[in-house]
Amino acid sequence: QVQLVESGGGLVQAGGSLTLSCAASGIVFSNNNVAWYRQAPEKQRELVAYITTNGSTNYVASVKGRFTISRDNAKNTVYLQMNSLKAEDTAVYFCAAARIWPPRYWGQGTQVTVSS
Repeated sequence: QVQLVESGGGLVQAGGSLTLSCAASGIVFSNNNVAWYRQAPEKQRELVAYITTNGSTNYVASVKGRFTISRDNAKNTVYLQMNSLKAEDTAVYFCAAARIWPPRYWGQGTQVTVSS
């Protein structure tokens, strides 16, 4: 059974930092593209950052220069380092994985709340 488990969310002041982790079991992360999505209240889920099997990354414009996605294949884990957080970054953050998009596997989400 495939499981993606996010952790690292919480409450932080604007300008602060958080690092989210997405740990996988039941799949080999190195064989999958992995992304972080977020969903704020009453808004659609949006793709935040994406990392391919060969390590290429892409980001939504609103987080470029502030967020960094990375992977540790030995730990079967993907991270999202979030710096200079803003109130508008408040959302539930989900990780997702698949060999071919759209993602097949999803985590349960972790709440990030940024106070202004």
